[in-house]
This record gives sequence, C-alpha cells and structure tokens, in this order.
Amino acid sequence: MARTRAQDFEEKQRGILDNAAAVFAEQGMEKASMSQIAAHAQVSKALLYHYYPSKDALIFAIIMTHLEGLEAAIAQADDPGLVPEQRLRGLVGAVLENYRGADNEHKVQLNATAALSDDQKAEITALERRIVKHFSVVLDQINPGLDSRERPLLMPVTMSLFGMMNWVYMWFRDGGRISRDDYADVATTLILEGIKAVR
Repeated sequence: MARTRAQDFEEKQRGILDNAAAVFAEQGMEKASMSQIAAHAQVSKALLYHYYPSKDALIFAIIMTHLEGLEAAIAQADDPGLVPEQRLRGLVGAVLENYRGADNEHKVQLNATAALSDDQKAEITALERRIVKHFSVVLDQINPGLDSRERPLLMPVTMSLFGMMNWVYMWFRDGGRISRDDYADVATTLILEGIKAVR
C-alpha cells in the first residue's frame, strides 16, 4: 500500500526550498552542502534526502518553483483588453512584484543552471520562453516593425527589457527612494520611448 502524503508536505517542501536557496545564494552552488542545507532548514538529512535526493534536484526544484510562480503572476496580470502600452506596464509590474523577497531564488536561477542535466535545462528553457512570449507579443503590437525579416529586433528588445528587470535585485532595496511601482513605470517608459527610435 502506498504511503499517504503528510498534510504538511507542501509546507515542508517549500520551507526546504526557501532555505536551500538561501544557502546556495550565500555559499555558491559548489560549496553548499546537503548538510548545510538541512541545518539551515532545521530538518534531518534523512528528511532532506526524502524530498530531494541530490543538490541537482534541489536546484532544479528551486528554479522551476520560482519560474512557475512568475508565469502564474504574469498570466494573471496579462489583460489583452488593455491598450498594448498599459498591458506592457501591467506585465512589468507583475514581474517586479513577483521578484519581491525572491532574491535568493533569482540568484540560483541565474547562476546554477550549468549544474543541471540537459533534460532539466530544456524544461527550464521551455518555461522561460513561455514567459518571454507574453512580452514579445505585446512589444510586437506596439511596434510591428521590430519583427522584420531584414532586421529582426523584436527578441533583442524583449530581452533588453528582461535585462532591466532581472538585474534589479543587484541594486534595488525595498523602502528606498524609489518603489517597485516607480521602477516599473521607469522600465516601461524606457522601452516604450526607446523602441520609437529603433529601426
């Protein structure tokens, strides 16, 4: 007979992932050990291995959980009924809000993918592409000329926007002189004004 799942399974799992992300972000992927992660999460190594049999499995779960949450937030914020400029602002705001409190997970996503298998990388890449697609569709509506065959600039412009959003954790501090909403306005304006000059 199969073991039934404990009622607090998902809560424990999430706690382990949060603590593992903190250890990976502080120690680096190579130096971090399963013993350190278990201690940080205040669980036994046996329990940690019950949930995640290896560091690679932990890294993959951290990244996928982070990206799945981001995709869900973007899907909820995406309103095709809005004019494209407002729709883009909503998407940018959703990303920046989803990044709140997720610096450790973000660092793991940016720095640890090399430790994963090709199949795991492919799964992450497919999810990242779905996320990026939300933005490229709207940017194409704003400036259809970006996607010309002779000079295909839609993806470079889209990824430039992600560059602004993805590295915000390096300098942004909640409670500082600019809020996440303020920066969402700034990033959106930079893109909207900038693509007018892109040819």
